[in-house]
Order: sequence, then C-alpha cells, then structure tokens
Amino acid sequence: MKTLFFGSTLLCPLASPAHAQLRKVDDVSLAAASTLANAAMAACQAQGRHIAVTVLDRGGNVVAVQRADGVGPHNTDASRRKAYTALSTRSDTYTLTLAARNNPDMANLTTLPELLLLGGGLPLMVQGQVAGAIGVAGGGGAQQDRACAQAALAALPELDSPTP
Repeated sequence: MKTLFFGSTLLCPLASPAHAQLRKVDDVSLAAASTLANAAMAACQAQGRHIAVTVLDRGGNVVAVQRADGVGPHNTDASRRKAYTALSTRSDTYTLTLAARNNPDMANLTTLPELLLLGGGLPLMVQGQVAGAIGVAGGGGAQQDRACAQAALAALPELDSPTP
C-alpha cells in the first residue's frame, strides 16, 4: 500500500490496483420493488384492507410506492418511514417497537425524527445482508401491516425468510 504525504501531513492512503476490490452487494431493482409492492397490495386487498406501501433500496432511496384508493395521505409517508426504520436498524419494526417499550435505552429511538416505531416495516435480506426494505401502512394496525409486508416477501424467493 502506498501512502500519500503532503509536507508532514498524511492526506490519504492509496491502495495499489492489484489489491483494490469492490464489494459485490445485492440491491433492490425496480422490477423487484414492483413485485414486492404488488404482492403487499394483493395480500392486503385479499383481506379487505387498503394500504400504502414503499420499497427502498439498500441506500434508502425510494424505488416504488403504491397507495390504494381511499388511503389517507399520511399513510404514504408512514410506509416510507417504516421502510426507512427497518433499513436503518436492520430490524422488523414491530419487534423493534416492542423492544423499545420494554427497554429504556431503546426508548430513545422514538426521538429520532425519521424513525417510525410502528409495525409494518421489514428489512429485505439476501444471505444475511440488507438489500433494501419494505414498509406498509394503513392496513388497520401494526400487526395487519406487518402481515402484508411479510406476505410480500414470499413473492421473491431470493430473499431470506423473515422471522415470525
């Protein structure tokens, strides 16, 4: 490894090209996000529930958003924030919410403005690594939103199975 100096100040190390490696990571494509969003919508509609769903890529960028007719506009933002929370914490937001209620140290998570500790957000895992996240809102409660998000994951066999 070569090191670049300017005067007596170390500016940055430079890796030799022979040793440089790029990480290969899985990320959510538009096709995968659309499949997930459609599956979540169908799962909820089969139960007579109407939702908003957001799918994020591993960098937190919105890849797909869908909202059923008649769903309140706040649910679109809630679905995005649930997905962001799942991505950021690498956790099922329902499980995270229960943990925050029972652990004073975790309760501080509710003070972070972008996190939303409500069930319905799941990280999208591929071989144990986060590839994105899905968030569902408006389905009638945290458990219903979570169930629709979990049902969506079954639409992509490449994803790790969610924990019950």
